[in-house]
Amino acid sequence: MMHAPAQGSDAASVPAVRRSYRWPIMALLLLAIVWGYSWPLMKMALDYVEPFEFAALRTALGSIVLFLLLPILRRPLRPKALGLTALLGVLQTAGFVGLLTWALQNGTAGKTSILTYTMPFWLLLMAWVALGERLRGFQWIAVGLALCGLVLILAPWHLTGKFGDFLAVGGAIFWAASAVCAKILRKRHEVDLLSLTAWQGLLGCIPLIVVGAATWTPPHWTGRFILLLIWTILGSNALAWILWLYILDSLSAGTAGLAVLLTPVIGIVSSWLQLGEKPGLIEGLGMILVVGALLLTAMRELLRGRRLPSPRRRLG
Repeated sequence: MMHAPAQGSDAASVPAVRRSYRWPIMALLLLAIVWGYSWPLMKMALDYVEPFEFAALRTALGSIVLFLLLPILRRPLRPKALGLTALLGVLQTAGFVGLLTWALQNGTAGKTSILTYTMPFWLLLMAWVALGERLRGFQWIAVGLALCGLVLILAPWHLTGKFGDFLAVGGAIFWAASAVCAKILRKRHEVDLLSLTAWQGLLGCIPLIVVGAATWTPPHWTGRFILLLIWTILGSNALAWILWLYILDSLSAGTAGLAVLLTPVIGIVSSWLQLGEKPGLIEGLGMILVVGALLLTAMRELLRGRRLPSPRRRLG
């Protein structure tokens, strides 16, 4: 008689656990769709505006939206570690966003998304050098697959018309460097992730504004461009970041990493359907290798079963 209630309790707890994961998984899928579908939409927006003007508009206005959200979500407004935050902004906002937007003007949206999401592998190499985080097992295989895929996509034996591809790889390297900077910053200081994002975006958009002003050409303010800009600001920036914080707070690091895996896949498919960007055979094989490497990375984290601490708990 003592065992029956326990069994009933265990049985009842299973649906409860499933229900507790339902919303985070839905948020994960929504985030992948938002980020993935943003690639062809950003490509379309560049028909109406120069790349650095668009990058400056989306980051500056996106930062303003995040600053408006800080008091609503009861997050701290005052910045911490201003020097490192400014460096993070230069790497993540000016370097990463600036180069990926320039790459989109010179290349296809699907291929640019894949090349940009080689970031985790550059991060593994940088973290090995800068943070002493050695590569192990699956990580070596993942990096090897990613590099093989990168070679097939870039096709260094045929460099004509590859400028946008190298810009996308440069953006991925800046993104990886910004992740190393963020790790160092968060190791030295307790920071709120949303507040940090708002401040690095504000500080990082300054170089983009300067370059955008130097290359200024008046945008074509059509209704379509305004809708695309609003989506980029509210969807790709504000909504996506809130979803990402919620996912990190609710799921393991490996499961959260599946958003990184799904995003370029959705970017390729949506660019194919929306813009007619069909990859060639060799290029497609390279994309498959990169996605496979991302899958190995995500699976490694799932097997380890690590959880990231909640942003709220880190603040105490």
